[in-house]
Parts: sequence; C-alpha cells; structure tokens
Amino acid sequence: MPTTVLGLLGVLLCALAVSSEVTPQPDFDVKGVAGKWYLIGFATNAEWFVARKANMKMGVAMLTPSDEGDLEMAYSSLNPDGTCWRMTHLAQKSDVPGKFSFRSERWETDNDMCIVDVKYDEYALIHTVKTKDGFTTVLDKLYGRSPDLSQDVLDKFTAFSLEQGVLPENIAILPKNDECP
Repeated sequence: MPTTVLGLLGVLLCALAVSSEVTPQPDFDVKGVAGKWYLIGFATNAEWFVARKANMKMGVAMLTPSDEGDLEMAYSSLNPDGTCWRMTHLAQKSDVPGKFSFRSERWETDNDMCIVDVKYDEYALIHTVKTKDGFTTVLDKLYGRSPDLSQDVLDKFTAFSLEQGVLPENIAILPKNDECP
C-alpha cells in the first residue's frame, strides 16, 4: 500500500512538473505584441480539430494592449464562400507578465493563455489551456508578422506542441488565405 501511494504521488508530481514548465517569455512586453499577426500554426488535442483540420486556413489577429496591460484579441478568417468568420476576446493580464485569462462565451470555455516565445517583429508562440465542464484541452498557436515564417520557427512550434502532448497529426501549418475585407 505505501508503495502504491508513493507511486501515485510520483505520477502526480511528474504531471504537475510537466504542466508547470510552460512559462511566458522572460521580460515580456505586452506593447511589443500590438498590431497585426497571421495565424500560421494551430495544434490541439481537442477532438473537434480532427474533423475540421482539412478546411482550416490562415487567418489574421489584431492584438491591442490596453493601458492596464490587458490584451484585446480580434480574429478574422475568410470563409470559402467569401464571408468572414470573426471573434473577439479580451484577455485579462495576470500577476505574471505574458500570462492572461479570458472567457469565451461562444465556446463556453475558460482560457489560461501564456505567450511562451515571441520575437516581436517576427513570430509569437502562444499556449492556451481551455477548460469546459471540468475537461481541459491544449491549444498552441503560432503567429507571424508576415504569412511566411522560417522552417526553424515552424520546427520550434511543432517541437513545442509535441512536448505539450499534442499528437503529430493534430499539428497543422495552415495554408495561406485571402484576408477579410
């Protein structure tokens, strides 16, 4: 019995260590992420992604920091029929620079978001843990200031997503798409 309890504690500590490894970039500057970003990479362990992955294309995000340090995120993506899919969230800053939280009314999820790696003039790697009805899913996104990123950055995104437990088939580099008018 004591061996079983110790074993379970060990597994729990390992699980906590893995989840606590995701930290924001040191010296994160919220004003540095302001502006237009292209959604280039998308990776998740969510079940819905498998059915929708083939139809997903690159979209655009406009990030606007508030004076208080919160982050407005406005997303848009052009649909095949010429209409636009749009969504906006206001992510509230936490005590840790680069960590935010927001509620998605559309998807009924609570989201803890961490800007893991950012080169302000090139790319941003964002890790989000989404919780709905007590279940969590991981969502990693790769944004670029332009629609094209180097293979090294794409590989970094893939490696990070794999480390977070996302299956290789659930990591997508999105095809280019026209922007919403």
